[in-house]
Amino acid sequence: MKITINVWRQKGAQASGRLVKYQVDHVSPDMSFLEMLDILNQQLISKNEEPVAFDHDCREGICGSCGVMINGLAHGGQLATTTCQLHMRSFKDGDEITVEPWRAKAFPVIKDLVVDRGAFDKIIQSGGYISAGTGSAPDANSTPIAKENADLSFDAAQCIGCGACVAACPNASAMLFTSAKIAHLGLLPQGQPERKSRVLNMVATMDAAGFGGCTNIGECSAACPKEIGLHFIGRLNRDLLSATIAGGSSVD
Repeated sequence: MKITINVWRQKGAQASGRLVKYQVDHVSPDMSFLEMLDILNQQLISKNEEPVAFDHDCREGICGSCGVMINGLAHGGQLATTTCQLHMRSFKDGDEITVEPWRAKAFPVIKDLVVDRGAFDKIIQSGGYISAGTGSAPDANSTPIAKENADLSFDAAQCIGCGACVAACPNASAMLFTSAKIAHLGLLPQGQPERKSRVLNMVATMDAAGFGGCTNIGECSAACPKEIGLHFIGRLNRDLLSATIAGGSSVD
């Protein structure tokens, strides 16, 4: 396959960027999208040109490091698929593809397709922990947890923090990410002591980082490679309301 690719090139956060067109030859349909970018970089290096910078690590859809806008869609728009899991068989010989970084005030461009997602780290640091001493690993089923809560907590914990929800949202909101991080601890007995302070601190940190507000458009959940549901945002709003009411109790 031969692919024409328009890649966003930008030397830094303060530099102006632009789309640059390249042709990538010898692309196998079995290659992942990132492997195709590797081929492009090999071509550029052979011409003594600077390779395209992009984030990646596990290349198995687990770490959340990768993430770009492909033809205007986060991760390329395939259901439950990260950029590293997207294969070139999703495209045709001769296709023209546009690749851009996540677009959000809170995710400044570092270089080319790489953005700084440190704002996510700050949100987690502000409340994504528990203070209860758990000791060594307990025996299975020693702590009673309702199956519905256990399942919901596991669903929320699947969030890999890739940022697709922010990139897909017209408001660049981080509500889906934040709600998942709040819910996966708040649904468990060990997470109850900080339940109120957690939601207050993490939402405050999210707002301070410059993320937009949620208007329930739903693009975040549609773009999420782990299919995190919008109902977690509902849980966040309920916990936030409870925590801000003096003397209010947590909402289960």
